[in-house]
Amino acid sequence: MNEHGIIQTESGDERLALMCKALGHPARVAILRHLQEIDGCVCGRIVEVLSLAQSTVSEHLRKLKLAGLVRGEVDGPSTCYCIDREGLALFRKMVSELCPASGKAAGPACPGEAKTRGDAP
Repeated sequence: MNEHGIIQTESGDERLALMCKALGHPARVAILRHLQEIDGCVCGRIVEVLSLAQSTVSEHLRKLKLAGLVRGEVDGPSTCYCIDREGLALFRKMVSELCPASGKAAGPACPGEAKTRGDAP
């Protein structure tokens, strides 16, 4: 784990999987959307926006922070959270590498795939 509390892995695939897992809950996606909309840090108001228990929101934020998608800065008795733009940029880069945009028309990814899906004559 590094100084930001982010798990350091040998594999980019492990990191991508951790980020995807963190985004695998609608409340966590909503938290990221909220932080993106306010374009800043928030202390405690996430609970009001999501109408979830404080402990539930804290656990969701912990998982997002562990995945490197949000940052948490201690501000007195509370922690202020904001999007980790570097982490989100890394996520975007890794997903785009997994699903590169090419000029090719959409079609079967593997030879014979159309036949197994029943698309071929």
